[in-house]
Amino acid sequence: MANQAVGVIFSNIHDDDIPELSRHRTMASIPFGGRYRLIDFALSNMVNAGITTVGIVTKNNYQSLIDHIGSGKDWDLARKDGGIVLLPPYFDENDVPYSNRLEALKGVTGFLKRRKEEYVVISDCDCIAHIDISDVLRFHEEKNADFTMVYYEAQGKLDSSYYMTFEPDETGRVKGLKINPDLKKQSKYNLYMNIMVINREFLINIIQDAVTRGLSSFGRDILTKNVNTLKIYAYKFEGYYAGVNSLQTYFSHSMELLNKEVRDELFGARDIFTKVRDSAPSKYIEGAIVKNSLISDGCVIEGTVENCILFRGVKIGKGSVVKNSIIMQDSVIGSNVQLDCVVTDKNVVVRDRRNLAGCESLPYFISKGRML
Repeated sequence: MANQAVGVIFSNIHDDDIPELSRHRTMASIPFGGRYRLIDFALSNMVNAGITTVGIVTKNNYQSLIDHIGSGKDWDLARKDGGIVLLPPYFDENDVPYSNRLEALKGVTGFLKRRKEEYVVISDCDCIAHIDISDVLRFHEEKNADFTMVYYEAQGKLDSSYYMTFEPDETGRVKGLKINPDLKKQSKYNLYMNIMVINREFLINIIQDAVTRGLSSFGRDILTKNVNTLKIYAYKFEGYYAGVNSLQTYFSHSMELLNKEVRDELFGARDIFTKVRDSAPSKYIEGAIVKNSLISDGCVIEGTVENCILFRGVKIGKGSVVKNSIIMQDSVIGSNVQLDCVVTDKNVVVRDRRNLAGCESLPYFISKGRML
């Protein structure tokens, strides 16, 4: 069925949730797990399901995303027909870029009209999960649904500025849908994962109708107000799911990768594809100590690294102790440095004898290219 579906990925929708890392890039191109970007999960889920045309909706700061995606060859999407299609920002008659999902969809209507596939798979980039999109498409067709929304049973406090929960009946049809409800700390709720399947022509008609009526919100004006008339179904995902909606959740979900069970579930069944770099192996100088850490290619380690994620090309100086931290690409940690619960962006330099520490709920962040 996947050859009957086209993919659409929103790269900028959640930038405001994590401004520390999206200041110089889209949400889609935020580094994760040592060698990946957040878009790799949404894109790989579609590719693994056999989807061969994916439109990526952009708005701003997308140079890093273009550098990462390239021609799409690392995802087998360098194709004459379809493949990766970059959808530049839509501007209205006042030269103002889109401000919400509905306006963004209006801007890609031409792309959707040119396609011939029956279904559209829509995904954001704040979701880290290994989802069988083919199974979601089968569920959508079996239910003869207008919308199929993927959800996860969650509990506890949610810090995101925008989220959606719903209650499906025994058949999976959604009977109640809420946006930003007040969630009790320990209560369980069905959290929408920002992944949806919808019939392509039906989506085009909805967008055109919304434009003529001056609607502004896809969630509030289309889904919640028509939940009893539209056939909206919910598909329950039961695997590992990580939603990135703040620096704290980015840090905590990154640290979960140090658990082998999480790594096996996220990367074991099918590949998560990313841009391939031909880097030299990491080098461990005599006296280096490394414990329970993910070390990417091209690193040079002279000090102690414990419970950390090091991206490509990171250098850890002699006598330094780095614990519970995420050090991004080409950053240099000097000699006799102490770091604990620190997140550095790319190309950071921490000079000799610095002592920096945060905590799990509030990691210490160093922005891109900064020297301390």
